[in-house]
This record gives sequence, structure tokens and C-alpha cells, in this order.
Amino acid sequence: MRNRFFVAMALATATLTGSALAQTTTWAIDPAHSSINFEVRHMGVSNVHGSLGDVSGTLLYNEKDITKSTVEASASTTTVSTGVEKRDTHLKSPDFFDATKFPKLSFKSTSLSNAGGQLKLTGDLTLNGVTKSVTLDVDGPAPPQTDQKGVTRSGFSATGKLKRSDFGFGSKFPSAVVGDDIKFSIDVEVDKK
Repeated sequence: MRNRFFVAMALATATLTGSALAQTTTWAIDPAHSSINFEVRHMGVSNVHGSLGDVSGTLLYNEKDITKSTVEASASTTTVSTGVEKRDTHLKSPDFFDATKFPKLSFKSTSLSNAGGQLKLTGDLTLNGVTKSVTLDVDGPAPPQTDQKGVTRSGFSATGKLKRSDFGFGSKFPSAVVGDDIKFSIDVEVDKK
């Protein structure tokens, strides 16, 4: 009788463990199909647009409860591009990204909420060695698609805004020259592992 109890407990534990593992899947960010785009006001008269590439990271997706999903991602500051070489060189300098000292920016989620179908992802963004909490509005994930090679893909987009002064980013330049508010959007394609 006692052995049956232990066998039953072992089977129940194995079943519960298997169910819990089956709820979460791992997805890798595809750098070739992912980017971060930003917009900042210049001299109060126009918007400068740019992008960062080499986005990589991992999404742990909880299929039963999306709010229990997590993401960790990074992007290369050495890839900053605004379409103007001189400006890009300046943005990589210690005045802004300091790409030699800080070649990556990173994000690690701390919470994900779902209010009426609108996902809000909050996490710690590390930029120029400073870590602050930011919240993103998330669109997605897109319904998964499996290609001819058997790779299952999905994707999502996110938008947000941060204050560059919170990160000491471009601190030599007043907001009248370079706006303090930076709007950004993230487009990410993920591959199921």
C-alpha cells in the first residue's frame, strides 16, 4: 500500500512537472529580422530618425498565461544609423552612446500585464551603464507560422518613450538642441527553439 502511494505521488509529480514545462516555450530573437527605431526632436523644429540593429535575446513564452512570459534582449550601439555618417559617428562617441565603452544596450523584463487585450511590458533598460525601468506597449505576438524548413516563427512590436536625461545620455546638449523625449519602436521576429 505504501509503495503504491509513492508510485502515485511520483507519477503525479511527473505529470505536473511535464504540464508546467509544456506551458512555456523558448523563442530566440532573429537579428536579421529585428530592429529598434527611434525619433528625437532636433532644435525644436524637426525630428531625427534612426535605428539600432544586431538585436538578440530570448523570449520565454507562457502559452497558458502570457503575463507570465519574460524577455531578455540586447542591441548593438555600434550599429546606430541615422543616414548621416557624421552624425552616426558623433552618436557612437562618448557624447551619446559611448559605443566603445558600452557596445550594447540591454533590456530585461520585470512584468507583463494584459488590460483588456493591451499588453504592457515593463523592464529594466540599461543604456550607457545606467539602468532604469521603462514600460512598452506591445502589439502581438503574431500567430506562429512554420516555414518549409520546419522553423516556427512569430513576432511582435512594441513602442515606448524615455527621457534621455534619465540615462545621462547626451547630457552636454540641452533639450532645446536635442529633445529630452526619445520615442522608440521595436520590431522583433522570434524563432521557436
